[in-house]
Amino acid sequence: MTDVAAATVQYRVSFGKKDEAVEGPDDAALVVSVSAADASLDPAVTFMSGKLKAEGHTGLLLEVLRSGAAADTLHRLATR
Repeated sequence: MTDVAAATVQYRVSFGKKDEAVEGPDDAALVVSVSAADASLDPAVTFMSGKLKAEGHTGLLLEVLRSGAAADTLHRLATR
């Protein structure tokens, strides 16, 4: 089981085919992916509507959504 406090997250914002901004290690416990068009929306809402995809540790996903860390990082990556 992954320790949520020590776990790593990789964020991916796609702008088009083979064009994406990525932050975080390749071996992250959680990978969060969203299109650039949806990155400005609330990540919790986009996750519930199926526009934000997450692979990995569900507890960590809930933590980054609750804390606002996902919103901050995704917005920053979308404005590259």
